[in-house]
Amino acid sequence: MISQDSIEGLKSRLDIIDVIGNYIEIKKTGANFKAACPFHDEKTPSFVISPQKQIYHCFGCGAGGDAIKFVMEYEKLSYPEAIEKLASQYNYSLHYTQGERRQQRSQLLDKLNEWYQSLLDKMPSALQYLKERGIFESSVERFGIGYAPSSGQTLSFIKSNMFTMVEAVEVGVAGSENGREFARFIERITFPIHAPNGSIVGFGGRTITGHQAKYINSPQTKLFNKSRLLYAYHLARESIYRKKELIVTEGYLDVVMLHQAGFTQAVATLGTALTQEHLPLLRKGEPKVILAYDGDTAGRNAALKASKLLSASGFDGGVVLFEGGLDPADMVSSGKVEELNRMFHNPEPLIEFVLHQIIAGYDLHSPKAKEQAMTEGIGYLKTLSPILQEEYKPYLAARLGISPSFIRLGRSQNTGMPEMHTGKALHRDAWELGLIRTIIERPRSAGHILDFITPEMLQFHGEEFALALQERYDDPRLMAISLDRNIHPFEDDESLKSELVIFLRKHYERQRQLIMHDQSLTMEKKAFLNRKYLGKIAALKRGELVPFED
Repeated sequence: MISQDSIEGLKSRLDIIDVIGNYIEIKKTGANFKAACPFHDEKTPSFVISPQKQIYHCFGCGAGGDAIKFVMEYEKLSYPEAIEKLASQYNYSLHYTQGERRQQRSQLLDKLNEWYQSLLDKMPSALQYLKERGIFESSVERFGIGYAPSSGQTLSFIKSNMFTMVEAVEVGVAGSENGREFARFIERITFPIHAPNGSIVGFGGRTITGHQAKYINSPQTKLFNKSRLLYAYHLARESIYRKKELIVTEGYLDVVMLHQAGFTQAVATLGTALTQEHLPLLRKGEPKVILAYDGDTAGRNAALKASKLLSASGFDGGVVLFEGGLDPADMVSSGKVEELNRMFHNPEPLIEFVLHQIIAGYDLHSPKAKEQAMTEGIGYLKTLSPILQEEYKPYLAARLGISPSFIRLGRSQNTGMPEMHTGKALHRDAWELGLIRTIIERPRSAGHILDFITPEMLQFHGEEFALALQERYDDPRLMAISLDRNIHPFEDDESLKSELVIFLRKHYERQRQLIMHDQSLTMEKKAFLNRKYLGKIAALKRGELVPFED
């Protein structure tokens, strides 16, 4: 069992923006961040994250909690599993009660990487390959490049260092099939792959002995998801934030060589196309994204798909295609760094690249084909913001050689902010919600308020009021109130007192009316209660607060 002190220590290290930002795309809106909720389908983002309170809440489905709760819900993990996953990602060592102490899975990856690095110096063929590609020794060290030997040697190393095969399979460095155990990386130059925080989560491997697959990556594991990771992001992050630019390439060697030439904002996808899951990581630091892809058919198609994704998601950036079989690594090794620099400074803008590629797929001499190109171009423009649609409407028309009047774009009706709701129709009373938010933000006022008001006295939000008095701030209903910018707390104790006086006067006047129409009460009881309420109302009119009495 994980110790509570250990859990609290982990929580103190977590930043909810960083944690959630690794899973979904988030955007800053004022003091908070917003996103489309990952827990239900919605068109208008209603998922709000508060960096100050370190909580999230969805105004659409009511989901809410802290960073650990998010990982539990998103990954479908138990509480201990979510804690262990986060601890692994953030290089935090957990402690367990009753003397138990579990070994972090990343220790195996770290140990194996150190071993791979030590073996590289003993493999002349691997060193020769790296030298021929122009890779400096300093880059070999910086990127942790190593060499994986035979399957038997790797398995022996794993077992001799007291790691189990179960753990080796879990982290993706070994496999088991029909009772046969094997290493996944055999006779390959290895490239450790890191999470954004710098911890090793897997490997990439390049064959130098003629294996059928030139490159392979670790398989999908609890730590390794190639659709969310970017090679060398942990090394590029500082430059990305400083330069406000990120270069996405297609291979490990491209990244190594670009960093070597000074383009330290370069990263690479891991044998997969750029996906929606990459966007949260690309969004960090709000950089301009440059796609540096091969100019062959496969590279163009990949650049087109990525450009559509990025532009529709609001990214700024462009595309640089490398023709003639060259790639960034080749250009660096052949001394064409200045040419590379010019290319990266003058990319074809994402939107223009997409429209250019769409139109290039049609024979514009054919009226029918021109019409099809226009239809596809309009379909793409509709994925962009209204302003960009208008800006690029003349551009598309000019490329097609037609009048801009033919480019007809629809308008989205989704312009309003999402309303707070919790799955059932509720009357929202601004005063009651303001009182509750006052308690949330100034807990010391709760005891004073409770002298005069009970949850039963509130007409619409008594349950939330009771939760606030109990300090159950992690309840989704209180999170919703806490994050709603339209709910304002009372400014100070004096204004709180004035508001309470007004509320109580209305409350007791309402109670007087109720007792006069209550047929179950005797005349004597009605007279007694009437005098009681009149006395309270008189005191309230003088500006005096009257305590609650049963």
